Amino acid sequence: MQHTFKRGLFDRYDGWRVRNVDPVFSIVPFILRTRIDSQNLFEENIPIEKLEAFVRKQREIMPGLSFMHVIIAALVRMLSQRPYLNRFIIWNKIFARNTISLSLVIKRELTEQGEETIIKPEFDPKDTLFDVVNKMSKAVSENMQEGNEADNLSRFMGKLPAFVMRFLVWLLRGLDNVGKLPKSIHSISPWHSSMFLTNLGSLGIGPVYHHLYEFGTCSIFIAMGNKTRLHTISATGEREVLRFIGLKFVTDERICDGLYYANSMKLLRRLLMNPETLLSPPENVIIDDGVRRPNAK
Repeated sequence: MQHTFKRGLFDRYDGWRVRNVDPVFSIVPFILRTRIDSQNLFEENIPIEKLEAFVRKQREIMPGLSFMHVIIAALVRMLSQRPYLNRFIIWNKIFARNTISLSLVIKRELTEQGEETIIKPEFDPKDTLFDVVNKMSKAVSENMQEGNEADNLSRFMGKLPAFVMRFLVWLLRGLDNVGKLPKSIHSISPWHSSMFLTNLGSLGIGPVYHHLYEFGTCSIFIAMGNKTRLHTISATGEREVLRFIGLKFVTDERICDGLYYANSMKLLRRLLMNPETLLSPPENVIIDDGVRRPNAK
């Protein structure tokens, strides 16, 4: 749990109503009613020479460390410092999420027939890279076998007649709109998370712009691609060939303005260019100033 707030009349169990916003942002969700209407797309190419050296060195004390772990740790740190990114829009209202969670697709076997499942580990805003590696390893190991709760629910719903399925999804959407979606479903739903992340580099391809989902509360989708070489021009005008890893983002523009997004991406880039900062917890955690102050723990 990020913070402990006193729950108000219009708050949800998964987030608090954001009331202190620019008047324009209070109106925009009524005009741009869906995430599809509100999608912004952009990309970042991160140089990987320093990252590769860092991962090789840290594997001595963190076996199994990968680029993916560093990316996730950087995203968690970014959310701890840029809380507006952890907001979501539902039923034309802005909420600040009270947890940090990332949804990821994993394949139990890296074959075309290999079954996929989705994990949703939850993180603390003060987590370090060590914490992220431990939580990711635990989540992956627990879900590599068939029969987790998300799989079981999917199989059950997949056997329902079409008219029952349509009614059930309509009902779940309605319950979610008013913050009454059963917690048992919310806890395993990949569409109710801070971010959705997919690693297409593991498939040997570059990143894609993946759409957001209308169901749920996820406001940011990130695709990570494979390592690639790009031709660039140095500060002295010389031609260089540098190795990069590509990240593509699809975001909901209603949760914050363009300047906030831009500064957040600059922070993410700094974190990935200086990954050693992720070995220690952040000096402080920034609280979303659009909601009431948290009670002291």
